Amino acid sequence: MVLRVLLRIAGFVLLTFCLIWASLALYFDFPVAALRSFLGVSFPVLAGVTFFSVRRRDIALGVSFGMFAAVLVWWLTLTPLNDRKWLQDVAQTPWAEFQGDKVSIHNLRNFDYRTETEYEARWETRTVDLAKLRGYDFFMNYWGSEAIAHTILSFQFEDSLPIAFSIETRKEVGETYSSLLGFFRQYELVYVIGDERDLVRVRTNYRKDEDLYLYRTRSTAANARAVFLDYLKEANELRAHPKWYNALTTNCTTSILPHLRAGKVQLRTLMDWRVLVNGYADQMAYEAEVLAGDLPFAELKRRAHINEAAKAADQAADFSKRIRVGRPGFE
Repeated sequence: MVLRVLLRIAGFVLLTFCLIWASLALYFDFPVAALRSFLGVSFPVLAGVTFFSVRRRDIALGVSFGMFAAVLVWWLTLTPLNDRKWLQDVAQTPWAEFQGDKVSIHNLRNFDYRTETEYEARWETRTVDLAKLRGYDFFMNYWGSEAIAHTILSFQFEDSLPIAFSIETRKEVGETYSSLLGFFRQYELVYVIGDERDLVRVRTNYRKDEDLYLYRTRSTAANARAVFLDYLKEANELRAHPKWYNALTTNCTTSILPHLRAGKVQLRTLMDWRVLVNGYADQMAYEAEVLAGDLPFAELKRRAHINEAAKAADQAADFSKRIRVGRPGFE
C-alpha cells in the first residue's frame, strides 16, 4: 500500500515536470508564432482537466503522459537549418579539406575588432600541417556565475598560429542567448573555428566583465591529432547536416567530451556533476591529471587568468605567445 502511494506521488511529480516542459516547448518552438501563447497556456489546462476528470489515477497518469508524448514526438520532428539569416559572427559554416597531413580549413574566423559589435569581418582559409601539431590548450570563459562557463580548445602548431574551436549557439539576426531558450529548439549548433586573436581577444578586451583562464594540457601530439581531426569531422558533418544546440545535452562542454574520447582522454565524467555545472570543468580536468603545471588547483587557476596579458598584447602579431608567458605548464 505504502509503495503504491509512493509510486503514485513519484509519477505525479514526473508528470508535472513533463507537462511544464511540454507547455514551454509549445510556447517557444511551435512554428506558428500567433498560436504559441494559446497552446502554451491551454495545454497544461487541458492536461489538468483530463487528469482530474478520470477517476482511476493509473489511467489518468497514462492519458496525461500520452499527451506529453504527443508533444515530444512533434518536438523531435523540428528540423535544424543552415540557411537562416544569421548574425555576422556565425554567418559562415567552417569546413575542412584533407590532403595527406595538410588540412585546409575554410571559413576560419579572424575578425578585427574595434568594439564588441564593430569589427572588420574576415573569413579565411588556413592550411596547417598535422605533422607539426604539438598539443592543445584549454580556455575557460566566465561572464557571471562561477558555476557556468564557456569552454574553448585551441590547438598548437610548431610553425603556425593556434587554431581555436568554440562550440556555440548559431544565433539569427535579432536573437540573443537565453539559458532557458537553450533547453528548447531555438538555436542551431555551430563550431566556430578561429584565430585566438579573435575568439579570445573579443572576450578579454572588448566584452565587459568577462574573465578568461588559459590552461596547458598534458596532451601528446598523437592525442592532439586525434582530437583535432574529430573536431573537423564534426564541423564537416554540421555543414552537411545541421544540429540543434541544447543547453543540457549538446553545449560547449558536453560536445567536447566525444572529441576528447577520440583522443583517449578519460575524464570519468559519467556521474560527474561538473559536466553540467561546467564552471568547474577545469577542476574536473585537474583531478583527472589532464592539466599541466604542478601546482595546487587554486594557485594554478589564479595564474591561469589572462585578461591583463590579453589587453596588453591586444594588436600584437604574437598575441598568442604573449598570453602564455609565465603561465604554469608553458615554460
